[in-house]
Amino acid sequence: MPLLVAVLGPTASGKTSFAEAAAKVLGAQLINADAFQAYRGMDIGTAKPVCKDRYELLDIKQPDENYGAGEFVLRSQEILGRLFSQGRHAVVVGGTGLYVRALFEEYQQMVGPPDPSLRERLNRRLATDGLAPLVEELRERDPAAATNIDLNNPARVTRALERALFSDTPRAPKLPEFEKMKLALDVPKLTIEDRIVRRVEAMVQNGWVQEVRQLREQGFSLSDPGLRAIGYAQMWQHLDGLLGLDDAISATVGATTRYAKRQRTWLRSEPNLSVLEIVDESPLRVAQELFRPYLQ
Repeated sequence: MPLLVAVLGPTASGKTSFAEAAAKVLGAQLINADAFQAYRGMDIGTAKPVCKDRYELLDIKQPDENYGAGEFVLRSQEILGRLFSQGRHAVVVGGTGLYVRALFEEYQQMVGPPDPSLRERLNRRLATDGLAPLVEELRERDPAAATNIDLNNPARVTRALERALFSDTPRAPKLPEFEKMKLALDVPKLTIEDRIVRRVEAMVQNGWVQEVRQLREQGFSLSDPGLRAIGYAQMWQHLDGLLGLDDAISATVGATTRYAKRQRTWLRSEPNLSVLEIVDESPLRVAQELFRPYLQ
């Protein structure tokens, strides 16, 4: 029976390295379960994997598009159905604990992505009738959204109207009969904190500020869903001259450290979770030993 593995753990615990080692050992498909790594153009600040072609559900959204647990589960369900039919293993990895729990525990209240045909119809209306009728309909259907977006931006108007028109009838996910395994990487708190400092500093050295500048130039704003990722507001404020770079780095380290603490708290209540301690061990060696019984 194919194996479905989840690799969990706080930020900077080494999830990506271990998940990629597990996938190599098992010949498995990697599936991204990080909410912000789904957004295009946000590679550095979200610590996106280098070898993107090994993953599903990376770079599937623009920063001004919504993405949540419901869409993640339904997209994953489709991918897992295909993998199960091929007899292939899957490794789900990411820091968004709700996504993994919703998938593995088959949460019943899941909302799917908007119908692609709806976006096509709105784009045709935009081309034929112009922006004004869409703005007027948005004001009628979702006044709050109309007051919070740039009504002169056609992309934002059509996406806001798309969300307002989309039927959010819940759908219950059902996974194929994989053998499931949830793993959490146990890394000492002080080690995590030290890694966070070094990682944020490396992100800045690797061009994080330039990445944020490019997102600004493309017309995205801090109110967009993707830009809620930790550190983007701080780098944005640095570009606005409101924070020095050292202060932006310090604020990002603090926010990331607090997030790692919340992740550890979340994992304490995760059902059916096994803990792995691999701080000083090779992820590949641990994966080879752990998954030996599943190799043919």
